[in-house]
Amino acid sequence: MERGKWKMEFLFVLLALLGGCIREEEFDDSPRGNFEALWKIIDEQYCFLDYKQIDWDGIHDKYKPLITAGMPDDGLFEVLDNMLAELKDGHVNLYSASNMARYWDWYLDYPRNFNEGIIERTYLGKSYRIAGGLKYKILEDNVGYVYYESFSDGVGDGNLDEVLSYLSACNGLIFDVRNNGGGNLTFSTRIASRFTNEKVLTGYIMHKTGKGHSDFSAPEPIYLEPSNSIRWQKKVMLLTNRHSYSATNDFVNAMRYFPNVTVVGDKTGGGSGLPFSSELPNGWGVRFSASPHLDAQKEHIEFGIEPDVKVDMDKEDEDKGVDTIIEKARELLKVG
Repeated sequence: MERGKWKMEFLFVLLALLGGCIREEEFDDSPRGNFEALWKIIDEQYCFLDYKQIDWDGIHDKYKPLITAGMPDDGLFEVLDNMLAELKDGHVNLYSASNMARYWDWYLDYPRNFNEGIIERTYLGKSYRIAGGLKYKILEDNVGYVYYESFSDGVGDGNLDEVLSYLSACNGLIFDVRNNGGGNLTFSTRIASRFTNEKVLTGYIMHKTGKGHSDFSAPEPIYLEPSNSIRWQKKVMLLTNRHSYSATNDFVNAMRYFPNVTVVGDKTGGGSGLPFSSELPNGWGVRFSASPHLDAQKEHIEFGIEPDVKVDMDKEDEDKGVDTIIEKARELLKVG
């Protein structure tokens, strides 16, 4: 099934399921009402409760006593923030006019494996080129280097044509998505399609079909079609770290199925659940993972994707202004 088609079907299913998640049972705009509304939204619509073995009923009992009549908004927000943090999901957020609840331990608890200062000074320098969201340069050993900071930064087909044409004489390519926290899946598909000559099965999507924690549709296949424009034919080293998340996780998952691509660095941060938004009685917004994305073996990638070659930044290298992971990628490009 084409990605655009399953995205549309996914939207229709979620609109039907989520549109009435609060109206089915009326909750008043009180601390208790907002607490119960949020708990119920997650209970019926969050897609990883069973996979993560989360006792959501137990979490309800844990946080309910902390809710008191007349408690201030800041106090209520803190309790709801802490409750959502039990999901350990960077796609889960609560929004008020004054704050945003977020879970960032999925990367803060791990080695950073990235130093933007070294990238800017040692590798990109002052003469790099920019095409859409891509920063790129030919390194002195005739290796192409591309850094993509965010999948929220647009990349058009014209940009990709220019970048790949400019780097075409290079012996190989380093594509760096470290610290890319995600963004638009369209750009993930658009870029990945430049690295395959064949239609490739890259994963599966499941949709919520009911209120039970395991109520999902059968997995629907996701295929990536090759671009009908310029495609890269040489070796690629794809650099990742724990802050490679969400749409970046999707990109890495697709790219790893191509024979000319090697994933180098640290495990990605994950974030495979497509997010959806709802609202509490007091108007606070809530975003959460609503539809699981599996890999081509029908395995979850919510907790991240392991690299082919595990490399961590070396402190002595950093002190010298050297990126250990980039240097390993350059070394691998010279082999074979």
